[in-house]
Amino acid sequence: MSNNPPKNNKQRMFRFNLYWMYGLIFLMLIALYMTNDSSASKELGWTEFQRLAGEDVFDKMVVYNKKNTVEATIKNGKNGLVFKGDTSKLGNSPKVFVKIPSADKFSDFFDKVVTENQITTQVSYEEGEDAFWNFLISFGPFILLIAVWIFLMRRMSGGGAGGSGGVFSVGKSKAQLFDKDNDKKVTFKDVAGLAEAKQEVEEIVSFLKSPERYTELGGKIPKGALLVGPPGTGKTLLAKAVAGEANVPFFSLSGSDFVEMFVGVGASRVRDLFRQAKEKAPCIVFIDEIDAVGRARGKNVNMNSNDERENTLNQLLTEMDGFGSNSGVIILAATNRADVLDKALLRAGRFDRQIHVELPDLNERKEIFGVHLRPIKIDESVDSDFLARQTPGFSGADIANVCNEAALIAARNGKKFVQKEDFMNAVDRIVGGLEKRSRITTADERKSIASHEAGHATLSWLLEHANPLVKVTIVPRGKALGAAWYLPEERQITTREQLLDEMCATLGGRAAEELFLGKISTGASNDLERVTKQAYAMVVYFGMSDKLPNLNYYDSSGQDWGFTKPYSEETAKMIDHEVQRIVNEQYERAKKILTENSEGHNKLAQVLLEREVIYTEDVEQIFGKRAWISRTEEIIEQQEKANKKETAEATVIDVPSVATENKEVVPTDEEQPEKPE
Repeated sequence: MSNNPPKNNKQRMFRFNLYWMYGLIFLMLIALYMTNDSSASKELGWTEFQRLAGEDVFDKMVVYNKKNTVEATIKNGKNGLVFKGDTSKLGNSPKVFVKIPSADKFSDFFDKVVTENQITTQVSYEEGEDAFWNFLISFGPFILLIAVWIFLMRRMSGGGAGGSGGVFSVGKSKAQLFDKDNDKKVTFKDVAGLAEAKQEVEEIVSFLKSPERYTELGGKIPKGALLVGPPGTGKTLLAKAVAGEANVPFFSLSGSDFVEMFVGVGASRVRDLFRQAKEKAPCIVFIDEIDAVGRARGKNVNMNSNDERENTLNQLLTEMDGFGSNSGVIILAATNRADVLDKALLRAGRFDRQIHVELPDLNERKEIFGVHLRPIKIDESVDSDFLARQTPGFSGADIANVCNEAALIAARNGKKFVQKEDFMNAVDRIVGGLEKRSRITTADERKSIASHEAGHATLSWLLEHANPLVKVTIVPRGKALGAAWYLPEERQITTREQLLDEMCATLGGRAAEELFLGKISTGASNDLERVTKQAYAMVVYFGMSDKLPNLNYYDSSGQDWGFTKPYSEETAKMIDHEVQRIVNEQYERAKKILTENSEGHNKLAQVLLEREVIYTEDVEQIFGKRAWISRTEEIIEQQEKANKKETAEATVIDVPSVATENKEVVPTDEEQPEKPE
């Protein structure tokens, strides 16, 4: 049998511990307390004490009632009557102690001695000393200081609460660890849409599960992936799904967790994070909002000062691809501002691939609605196809908000199920704001608002590339006195003609006010702001100007131009003239179209005044069917035809005996246009 275990036990038994030092200090304090009085003392008998008291030897006496004890201080020059021998080493105030029969007998004796001998000794009566209380008074502050020191030393050495949360643990990583035994898992089934992005991250999960499949061909596992996209598109959800699917430890933290008020804390937390990750490898580290620390160096507000954020970024760059090995550690990061990130952070070897997570298209919105409708009690009137069409430009977070808002609206109205109407009200609530029917508006204001919104509706219906109308209302919502909902075409690139048509439709409200009311109002301020920005973008960014063609003054990296304009003052004047020319041309075009269709516009405005809300079919009754069909509407029609074909085939297969030749196709409630209230 080996002798190693006893030897280890012996070593542990005699190993030095800092608490031994604290114990020795404590014992020394007690010893000092017990020996802190250097004056001599002596215990006398009751008879001898009576004799000395009669000779007026004592200067002061203290009678302790509870102890039946007297403590007497000897007068100067009379120490020899009590202490025999050399009296020079007795101290400043030698004392004697005597046990008395009782406080009453002592009082009788002292009164008699004073009467007979005329002594001048002073007597006081006390209940008795508390030694423990005296000890606390004397050494309580020292004990408190020692306790505080022990506490701080333990926090500094990582004791107590695991080394986190204390003033000395600011350099520790704040990453939250999700291990493979975590019950609350998000999987790829919970992530709807994002097919391409899911394919990329699924490959990362595959790397971690079976790395030999890739490495045996000579390939290397990627070190990092950056999720880039607008807010609410599901970047963090994708990272959670990776954590749930990979079955490996997953560290999650935010970019702002690295930054503190103390200098050097960020770099220390980066080191600690990668140290923990290497211990848990293979694992995934997810840094949300990495632009908090990954912003391009030298472009910060602090100018040329020693910025703590830059030190943190330098340490992050070193850890991700330095001399050290990070095999088995994959970094996932998310940001919606990839243009401001440092170029060194984006190079291959650190973030090997960038995964773009864009806003969902029509089919992806349908899938996302399917996920968020699972826990909601809905009736047969709710159709995810219809909801997907009514929410163009919505992100995944917006769709989740629509479903939650619809459930709240249904509950507020006392319904047992969430219906289609509740979802439409939720969309209106999120896009336009809360209805404010109690807001007081005069007849002239209502007429002006109706004419303004009818101008938008008319032009959007008559222009080829303008977004088709869905709904117009003159009921105040949020800060707006009126609102219009359109179905924007889902396209990847936009032509000059499409931009001009959109600008013309946006200026239709102001043009209608000037043409049909003879006066303009402040209600078009938001329209003018959008048009001005769009015209400026056409000239400066898209190179769509006649005088400044094929020029782009936009720096997508955000690092080159700083506070100076990339063009001269003469070019700036030319840009101003071009922007003004484009806006004026579209405004005149809007007035011309409205003049040619004044009768239809006035009918539309009158219907708006009467009903307060109009829909697509109301505009269609006045102007006829729209001459152009957008790409989105074309996709919707194709999907509806495909769905009807699949339904018909399924019906023939399932029920072969039913004759379908003479059946008339009746549109469902979801396909029928919604009736105005």
